[in-house]
Amino acid sequence: MTYTSLYYYVIVLALLPFYYIIPRKFRYIPLLAGSLYFYYQFCLGDIPLLLLFAFSLAVSYGAGLRLPLEEDPLRRKQIFWAAIGLAVLPLLLVKLREFAQGIGGDLPFAVLAPVGVSFYSLQMAAYLADIYQGRLEPVRNPFHYTLFASYFPQIIQGPIPRYKQLGTQFEEGPLFDDALFHEGVCQIIWGFFLKFMIADKAGVLVNAVYARPDLYGGAYVWMAGILYSIQLYTDFMSCVMLAKGVSGLFGVRITDNFCRPYFARSVQDFWRRWHISLSSWLRDYIYFPLGGSRKGMVRTYLNIIAVFAVSGFWHGGSPKFLFWGLLHAFYQICGKLTWDLRNKALSLVHIDPESLFIRMVRALFTSFLVMEAWIIFRADTLTQALYMIRSMFTLYNPWVLLDGSVYALGLDARDCLVLAASILTLFAASLLGSRFRISSWICRQQLPVRWLICIGAILVIALMGTYGYGYEAQAFIYGGF
Repeated sequence: MTYTSLYYYVIVLALLPFYYIIPRKFRYIPLLAGSLYFYYQFCLGDIPLLLLFAFSLAVSYGAGLRLPLEEDPLRRKQIFWAAIGLAVLPLLLVKLREFAQGIGGDLPFAVLAPVGVSFYSLQMAAYLADIYQGRLEPVRNPFHYTLFASYFPQIIQGPIPRYKQLGTQFEEGPLFDDALFHEGVCQIIWGFFLKFMIADKAGVLVNAVYARPDLYGGAYVWMAGILYSIQLYTDFMSCVMLAKGVSGLFGVRITDNFCRPYFARSVQDFWRRWHISLSSWLRDYIYFPLGGSRKGMVRTYLNIIAVFAVSGFWHGGSPKFLFWGLLHAFYQICGKLTWDLRNKALSLVHIDPESLFIRMVRALFTSFLVMEAWIIFRADTLTQALYMIRSMFTLYNPWVLLDGSVYALGLDARDCLVLAASILTLFAASLLGSRFRISSWICRQQLPVRWLICIGAILVIALMGTYGYGYEAQAFIYGGF
């Protein structure tokens, strides 16, 4: 079962009536039952994986109750770090095994990879840290905590919520919100649009180029690099929109995870806009505890390196992910070191650093830097990635983008036209999104108009999307992390 399967939405629709007919204080019960059922399905009924998830739940819940009761500071710290270690141990072992395999080895013992471990481990760690720091009272109701950790719309692919953002809504029991319900429907449709009209179509071309980098170099790599940047964004944004949409049907709000990241004017700004829940987690639980920017320039740069090393390791144990993370640290440090120099250079030629032209140049340059890092992120190995990046600047063959050669990669002219039109639609929606929300505008229309728009969008996606041309929907990219 996947977030794009018909069976998933049949179960969601079956849960809704039970959810809204029972008293508010008990509405967490059908959500909990549905979450446990979905997690069981996601794990394919694998009992060891389910037990490992239950173990992490029990450790973090029990430690959360114990921490405020312990008066001895040393003992309290020991309980905290022991609980953190046990809660995230499965994630650490999974990543260590990936790293060992990436350098040609393996761990001398078997490692289980629980479904969603990269996301729920960070939720549990944040929950314990918030209690330890006195920012949160422990949750007494074990069912509320279990629902927080296993909430089905987001457990597999995020976002990564804090308990105050998500868990308190389960305790209160949301009211039916007509606007949020209809906005949820729009978000689900938008999520399908991003997935089937852009991400999976772009993936056909991207996969073909990355499968044969020796054959497709130069302009092909430029095209694949740009398309993969778009594919990764729309694929991840799709699963977030599906999570927000389904959650909205139940009156539960999930935090945003993106804010037009490719409009960022620096790499630091990019990370404020991309995977916001992970970026804020790294900031609050890694960067700030290490001292942030409070202990001098050198310490600040070392903290940035540590944060992005952790980010790279979280995304995958392979050396290429560690390199990708450290590259982003390098970007940020260079940006900080040259910020004043760049602004002084602009002042010397009487150019306003905040002019539209300079903002566009900075956004394009930032997107280029991020794209180069994404090539490393997507390639099978670091060696392959460096080979592809070199070919971008040593092989000149732009005509292959105009003479029909691209059609040999798996998409015909009609598919490419649909992909291009869909990307332009996304770009226009991103521009408009800074001024008003399209989904909110749709929800303000009369009911017949509202549903006519939704049904029309569904038909367009069904006819021209991934399924419309016979391609099998690809798994969500971030589901692999």
